[in-house]
Amino acid sequence: MDALICSQPGSLELVQMPDPRAGSDAVLVRPRRVGICGTDYHIYQGKHPYLEYPRVMGHELAVEVVEAPTGSGVTPGETYVVNPYLSCGRCIACRVGKPNCCVSISVLGVHQDGGMAELLSLPAANLVSAEGLSADECASVEFLSIGAHAVRRSGVSSGDNVLVVGTGPIGLGVALFARLAGAAVAVFDRDAERASAAQSIAGAVPLPSQGDVLQSVLAFTNGDGFGVAFDATGSQAAMQGGFDLVAHGGRYVLVSVVKDSISFSDPDFHRKEMALLASRNATTADFEHVIAAIRNGEVPVAHLITHRTSLGNAVHDIPVWATQKTGLIKAIIEIA
Repeated sequence: MDALICSQPGSLELVQMPDPRAGSDAVLVRPRRVGICGTDYHIYQGKHPYLEYPRVMGHELAVEVVEAPTGSGVTPGETYVVNPYLSCGRCIACRVGKPNCCVSISVLGVHQDGGMAELLSLPAANLVSAEGLSADECASVEFLSIGAHAVRRSGVSSGDNVLVVGTGPIGLGVALFARLAGAAVAVFDRDAERASAAQSIAGAVPLPSQGDVLQSVLAFTNGDGFGVAFDATGSQAAMQGGFDLVAHGGRYVLVSVVKDSISFSDPDFHRKEMALLASRNATTADFEHVIAAIRNGEVPVAHLITHRTSLGNAVHDIPVWATQKTGLIKAIIEIA
């Protein structure tokens, strides 16, 4: 089969690999759409903190089932969403219902080879039914689930005043599902084009992209700060600066992850009695929440997907999109 492999930072190749097989507990699927996300760009650029090369990337997947063992509960020929977080089911996190932060988690396209290939074998339990959704919509579920999980973890509800810093695809998902939860949502991004997209897609209010973000926040909130703030920038400086944007008694949620240490002023942290939360990956419940929202017409997927390529052309397109992101929200690979 053809597979797109990142052999080392800055190097992509279309190679031939042996076809995987179905097994007693494994389903053979054919990827139809593969979303390209910040994780894939970071892998290509050598910036991902949890990766060994070479690697077949791709974890935002819409797949068609080719072969499944009897009793697996999945139907050959049907299209499914893939939950790419393979958990052990036994560790302390799994036992308390948090497989998204399993002690020995293996993420497709990161810890093991993913879906930028013509065939893929994976556990039947990681296929999520998405009846009525198109292949494009199925491929959008995973990245939107990251935002939906962060919103659920934060406890955002009607009446909350929310700020999302960073409006790439993950930040857009946070803003969208915070608004669907009933919150008033503002966004900040140095890229005015992205902030504007968050306004049209997620119904968020963009703060001025020029000048000091803290001053913009204080002016917008009459000096209070935001009750709930999310960072989706992937920037150490932005993540540290976000502590200043949170109101007294507020919550700060770190959705993005960086290799660096994050520090903050303990007196200010205690003075505000701030809650600090990490949000990692997503659970099946988040996938199902996103699928329901798409099915109900609450997510404008057609406006999120801005670029397309093929498995072969991705060798040339991913390096361009990794650095030249004008007009880019979400790019997908179509596999015939």
